[in-house]
Amino acid sequence: MTARDGESKMLKRCATAARDLLPATQDQKEANVFRLAAMVVQFRFSAESVQLMQVSDRYFAQYPNDKLAAVDVLQDRLSLQLRGA
Repeated sequence: MTARDGESKMLKRCATAARDLLPATQDQKEANVFRLAAMVVQFRFSAESVQLMQVSDRYFAQYPNDKLAAVDVLQDRLSLQLRGA
């Protein structure tokens, strides 16, 4: 799977979670991406933002040490893109 394939899959899962069709995240990366996405769309898509945050919060309730700062999530994803991964 290429990086673009992975991003496409993540985007689809994020949209599914935002529509309240995904009860849980798969892992730390997904929970952090959902949390960041919730922050980004909160003013334009408030209901979807709440749903994304709730899905990520359920993960972080079990694994509180897995939560990353938004800037770290973005930096990690951007670094992958710049490296061509």
